[in-house]
Amino acid sequence: MGADNQTWVREFILLGLSSDWATQVALFVLFSVTYLLTLLGNVLIVLLIRLDSRLHTPMYFFLTNLSLVDVSYATSIVPQMLVHFLAEHKGIPYVSCAAQLFFSLGLGGIEFVLLAVMAYDRYVAVCDPLRYSVIMHGGLCARLAVTSWVSGSVNSLVQTTITFQLPMCTNKYIDHISCELLAVVRLACVDTSSNEVAIMVSSIVLLMTPFCLVLLSYIRIISTILMIQSTEGRRKAFHTCASHLTVVVLCYGMAIFTYIQPNPSPSVLQEKLISLFYAILTPMLNPMIYSLRNKEVKGAWQKLLGQLSGLTSKLAA
Repeated sequence: MGADNQTWVREFILLGLSSDWATQVALFVLFSVTYLLTLLGNVLIVLLIRLDSRLHTPMYFFLTNLSLVDVSYATSIVPQMLVHFLAEHKGIPYVSCAAQLFFSLGLGGIEFVLLAVMAYDRYVAVCDPLRYSVIMHGGLCARLAVTSWVSGSVNSLVQTTITFQLPMCTNKYIDHISCELLAVVRLACVDTSSNEVAIMVSSIVLLMTPFCLVLLSYIRIISTILMIQSTEGRRKAFHTCASHLTVVVLCYGMAIFTYIQPNPSPSVLQEKLISLFYAILTPMLNPMIYSLRNKEVKGAWQKLLGQLSGLTSKLAA
């Protein structure tokens, strides 16, 4: 974008969820509590994995990455949204808007690829358990994690760059809770068909490709589980994948609804609710899902709480 075009819009105004003061205060309280729970839950999961040697496995290495992504994603959107709930002027500088779009879009892409990586890990664990430790060695796990972070970041850099090259003219009101990709593209005062094609292509590459890999992994996993003779064996094998499958359904379902669909596009309200789902609900639910549905994590919690209880008793004595 040329220098003249950059002076057209120095900041954007985020319209948010409501203009009613009482509603905004209520939402501030609700989302503040939710954000704190998100931070607490994910930080505790990461610390627990670090402290318990039984959780030093590929599955929990990837779960650590997922928790870091969730915390970062929520932090890229929620604090600014909370400030705007109580602020009279709901502006966000041009550069800050671009940064927010880059981080939120990048972290979302990283999560989709990471979930596909975790599906492959579960596939090896169920379908080739005897060679699991040989296949899922530390070097491969590190490369898969790096691939997730790099692919999401590169896609976000490309999308952010081409989006903020669009002339916004005098359009500065973003009818959204954050600088979301589709909401910003709609502000352009030129034809955006090439941007829409780019969004569709990146969605196919970074959303549908990982989704198809997850689907293939679970087709193989389910067919393997059905071949297990004992009911107890099938139950244990399914339990190995239950937490990850729950998270996959939550994350991919909403994204596919938003970015991969025929016209007409979802309403602005639907887009806002979906963004809230990813920024607030999913990051809060993920550690709960893995804690409540996973015996190893529950066992690690019990061990840690037992150690803390013993330490407290000694200090009290």
